[in-house]
Amino acid sequence: MALSRNEDTIKMNPVKRRVRRGNADFPLIMLTTILSVFGMVMVFSASYYNAINDNGTPFSYLWRQAFFVFSGFIIMYIISNWNYNIWKTFAYPLAVIGILLLLLIFTPLGVTVNGATRWIYLGVGGVGFTIMPGELAKLFLILFCATYFATDMDRARSLAGILPIFAYTAITGILIIKQPNLSTAITAVIIGIGIAFLAGMHWRYIILMAGAAVAGGYYLFFINKGYWHERVISFMDPFADELGSGYQVVQGLLALGSGGLYGKGLGQSVQKNLYLPEPQNDFILAIIGEEIGFLGILALMIVYVLLIWRLFYVSIRSRDNFGMLVGTGVAIMVAAQVILNVAVVTSSMPPTGIALPFVSYGGNSLWIFMILIGIVLNISRYQVIEEEGDA
Repeated sequence: MALSRNEDTIKMNPVKRRVRRGNADFPLIMLTTILSVFGMVMVFSASYYNAINDNGTPFSYLWRQAFFVFSGFIIMYIISNWNYNIWKTFAYPLAVIGILLLLLIFTPLGVTVNGATRWIYLGVGGVGFTIMPGELAKLFLILFCATYFATDMDRARSLAGILPIFAYTAITGILIIKQPNLSTAITAVIIGIGIAFLAGMHWRYIILMAGAAVAGGYYLFFINKGYWHERVISFMDPFADELGSGYQVVQGLLALGSGGLYGKGLGQSVQKNLYLPEPQNDFILAIIGEEIGFLGILALMIVYVLLIWRLFYVSIRSRDNFGMLVGTGVAIMVAAQVILNVAVVTSSMPPTGIALPFVSYGGNSLWIFMILIGIVLNISRYQVIEEEGDA
């Protein structure tokens, strides 16, 4: 499959293809706003008792999430006014920086929380902040893949052409798995394969890459008797050790199941009362299900589907290959994270941390999504609005 935009054709033959410089895509802004505001509400509800227990006030997580959202919209607005082609200049240096940041996790700068080392602390004298290189890596991967293929779309049609993408995606995935963070690694692999496929990669190379991923997964889960082997055993029957390795999954399933069709009502969750660990983070969907029920989750999924559709819509109307590949990469990333988060919360795959886009608590993930939406909004300012057949 290959989608392409020839910018030279647009310039030379405006009758066949006309590009309009206009406003940013309004539906995309509205869908992002709906998800972000809903996320603030649910973070406040889910974190209420954790916030009191940790900080003595029920509002601590709410204020932080409000800051992340407000600053995120500022970032999105600024990025939406940058010509998206500027990212081509920085794509390759950022790809190198992404690998270096992932390596820094395994130095004294790495921060370990609940057995996972996914953060880097940057600061002096106790004053600083943490970043998640795994989140940045997904942004850099989209820009790297889009720039690489947009430079020459024929690269996707040969084994030699896709090897750099295969190698960079594999290195990124392996370093993320070692944190350990399986869901983010899977997301990175899906992004790399997805962009290559849309650029025109042949099915046989997709099968090759998928086969390599399956072989790596088999080794990780069944041959290497370590962390992920234990996770798989727990995933297959979480109730076998419901107070140990299966505790979080069991509590999440109890929350989802007790919500029923309509839910217990906003703020009425029982599992958030210090039963479900960190309910405002990766398992926030369980609290959503408990409080506003299956219909609430269904409505949320509809908003995600509309967002993903709009991202693809803007992408296929882009004036060039780079805009098209970046936009579709963002759509693939959002779709992958939603699917993987739902799979983890419903115990359809081994539990591992991945944020529900725009809804889960945290600044790193939200800011990365805001940057990506900002880029797509700028792409939407330059839309192909007229295409005709040969004269």
